[in-house]
Amino acid sequence: MLTKESKTRIMDENRVRPKDTGSVEVQVALLSEKIRILTDHVTKAKKDHTSKTGLMKFVGQRKRLLAYLKREDQSRYEKLIKKLGLRK
Repeated sequence: MLTKESKTRIMDENRVRPKDTGSVEVQVALLSEKIRILTDHVTKAKKDHTSKTGLMKFVGQRKRLLAYLKREDQSRYEKLIKKLGLRK
């Protein structure tokens, strides 16, 4: 589970402007952290199908946000991918 402190830290590291909490970069970073946490949980709890469903929902949402960012601003997309370590 993401704590308030970890959310604040992620927002601070990925914001585009001061007081930015909703840019695509921040949303993708938060989703990536949620995906990482849920992936750890799902590997331990094999029969937790509800969490698997939630994980797939987050993955799809992150995929759509990244596609939007790639379409709108290629340089921001590439910078974010490199920073978060996605798309190996």
